[in-house]
Amino acid sequence: MYPDLLVGLDGPDDAAVWKLDEARALVVTTDFFTPVVDTPYEYGAIAAANSLSDIYAMGGTPFLALNIAALPPSLPPEISGEILRGGAEKCREAGVVVAGGHTVQDQEPKFGLVALGFVHPQKLLTKSGARPGDVLVLTKPLGFGVTTTALKRGLASAQEIHEVIDWMSRLNARAGQLATEFSLRGGTDVTGFSLLGHGWEMAHAAGVKFRLNFSRIPFISCARKFAGQWAFPGGSSDNRLHFGPHIQFDGSLSEMEQMLLFDAQTSGGLLLCVPPEKFSAFEKRAAVLEQPIWRIGEVVPGSGIEVLG
Repeated sequence: MYPDLLVGLDGPDDAAVWKLDEARALVVTTDFFTPVVDTPYEYGAIAAANSLSDIYAMGGTPFLALNIAALPPSLPPEISGEILRGGAEKCREAGVVVAGGHTVQDQEPKFGLVALGFVHPQKLLTKSGARPGDVLVLTKPLGFGVTTTALKRGLASAQEIHEVIDWMSRLNARAGQLATEFSLRGGTDVTGFSLLGHGWEMAHAAGVKFRLNFSRIPFISCARKFAGQWAFPGGSSDNRLHFGPHIQFDGSLSEMEQMLLFDAQTSGGLLLCVPPEKFSAFEKRAAVLEQPIWRIGEVVPGSGIEVLG
């Protein structure tokens, strides 16, 4: 019906894409959520990084954003200002102009962005782009959900809080740059649906199977400790209930280890499919860009996800 709508409601992708001409398409997305940390500036920065991530996950470059904020009328102006400042400075780091936005009153703070970016129509990164033989690469560790829940329960130390905030605040810009430089076709960002949820969406959309190696999957330093205390957010249990039937686990993996892969992430990394003939050069370029990457598995014929020990 709309030939210029390259990506819309038909698939599970991270943003809508509208073709402008033969060399440019517009990537449009929005995301916002309640605070995941106690400090307003960091909350704003994390929310902005998370919103911009959907542009990078489509192979695009963000350039414009609008604020979306729902704030309690009783919230002191200096706190609201810090949330907006955190978002604005993260956008500035990304080279993105914040051109306005909209605020409403609500009892619980919510903040995020409408984000716009450009991508070449022939260089889209989509969830359906995985092919058998591809190497599966992750660009941030896991464990953000279980750690921020531990923070809310007063279980996390200052050092542990700093570690998770540092990772969640990082832009996926360099990871997106790598995907574009190597003309990758399959990818997504790992957020609320967890590694397994978003991974299954990709495998299902492409008609393939993801084979993951648990021993290669990275976690932030405190993730296992808080998993042992079962500090998982409610979204992680929802992920397990919804996506669990599509996952085959090695019998050696404990319930806690399985749950870590269902852990709902905020501002997670990109999950990328790298053709095997490109992986060596991809790995070397990532080192030059100082972009961490972890090789966590491969794409094979079949369906669903298999997790080896």
